[in-house]
Parts: sequence; structure tokens; C-alpha cells
Amino acid sequence: MGKLYVVATPIGNLRDITLRAIETLKACPVIAAEDTRHTSILLKTYNIQDKILISYHKYNEEKRIELFLDFLLNKNMDIALVSDAGTPCISDPGYKIVKAVREKNIEVIPIPGPSSLTASLSVSGLPLNEFLFLGFLPKEENKKVNKLREIKKSKINTFIIYESPKRIIKTLNIIREIFSNSTVCICRELTKKFEKTYYGEIKKVIEEINNDPYKEKGEYTVIVSWEDNMEREVSLSIEALLIDQIVKHNISLKEAIYKVSKLYNIPKKEVYKKSLELKNKLKEEDFKI
Repeated sequence: MGKLYVVATPIGNLRDITLRAIETLKACPVIAAEDTRHTSILLKTYNIQDKILISYHKYNEEKRIELFLDFLLNKNMDIALVSDAGTPCISDPGYKIVKAVREKNIEVIPIPGPSSLTASLSVSGLPLNEFLFLGFLPKEENKKVNKLREIKKSKINTFIIYESPKRIIKTLNIIREIFSNSTVCICRELTKKFEKTYYGEIKKVIEEINNDPYKEKGEYTVIVSWEDNMEREVSLSIEALLIDQIVKHNISLKEAIYKVSKLYNIPKKEVYKKSLELKNKLKEEDFKI
């Protein structure tokens, strides 16, 4: 019976690979690669030749399981499972293959190494005795907001997400709304040409990324450490929350109603009712909004 080796590969710089990973890739006759073209570059760099290279990805992973089981069970051939970069199965395909192999009582052996998650955590300078890793948040704004609210309720004060360069600013602005009192460490393209780490108060970091000409070069790892200011938020009246949004973002009362309802999970009818009261109060004081 063959064995399945889960092999971590470089997240960018090809020199970030362990000797054991190279030995394993040389020893395994079959390599299951997320993208065979990408993995071929690594194999060529380390003169690893004559391998059966088979692709697997999120669209064909389940179909590949029977093929890999055949190699392991019937052909007695070892398989090295690799992703495009870093440690397989961490926000990458592969876990279904590992699960199926384990259910057949086939030995699964980790070959540890690079990971953008642990690399980013190690340089963050943020409290890591307890943290929550979420991978990529939902793309839809409402689902993203709901997920972040769940985190806030969990009372876990450090969490990590991955984000694409196209959505990074929008996502950070949503995080800022919900976790206003937060410090972040954001890493982009670690070990690569456009490597960059941002650190500090979230408002400052958003400005820095916005002004970075290379901000769209590569994916981001976002680490957020926040203080629980829920009690302060609850103690604020809806009127105060509306004024806060209007002043902070220079938006209309109508836009503020939508934001307060969404961010603080208050029924829109209730926020609208309070907005009318606020409007009347401000009219009495001869203010305009």
C-alpha cells in the first residue's frame, strides 16, 4: 500500500523549501498538483524528473479521488500532494483527497514547511495566544458583514483572513466600521518581489494601501486585533450613531440610516423612526443634515 505525503512548497521564493520536501518529491513516483504547470517550474528548479504529474483542483477534486486511491491501494505507489504555494488544504483544495485516503486507512504523512498564514502571524506583533482563521470571506457584502458580526460576538480578539487585491480596500473599510478600535498587520506577496507589510491603526493602514502603486500586486493576509467596544456602542443612542456616520463619512442621513441598520443589526424601521426624531431636533436648533 502506498502512502500520501502532504508536501508544503514555497509561497513565492523557490529557495524556501525544506530538504525533506525535495527528498519526498524525488522519491514519490506520483505528484498530485493543483496546477501542473506551476509545479513543473518547482520540479525543474530542483531537477526532479520522470514523475506522473496529475492535476487536481476545486472543480475536479472529487473525480480524482478514485484515481489516486488506485495508485495507493492497487499499484502500491506513493503520492506527493502539493498546492500552488504553501501548505496544501489551507484555504486550498486537497482536504477531500486527504479525507478519502484516511477513510481507507492509508497513511497520510505531513511534510511541513512554508505557509502564508504562519509567516504573516510571525511578523505581526499582535497577540496570538488565541486567534481565529477564516480564509476568504464571502464576496457578497451582506454575507461578509454578517460573518464579521459573528466574529465580534465570539469575543475572539484576533482574527485572520485572506483577501484579493481587487477587494482589499472595500473589505478593510467594512472591518473598520465593525471593529473601529483595531490594530492590523497586513502582508502582501511575502517572499516575492512586491513583498510588503503594513502595520498600525486600521485607518492609517487603509490610507497607506490606497497610496501604494503596487497595491494590486498579489493577495493579502489580513490580521486584525481589536478591543471589545460593544458596551460603548450599545450605550450610544441611535441618534448618536447616525450623527457619527454622517460626520465620519460625510454622507447623507439616508445613507447613514442604511449603514447604522446594517452595521449594528438594528431594524431599519427603528433607525428611520429615530432619524425623523433627530431631524426634528436639529430643525429646532436650526441645523441642517
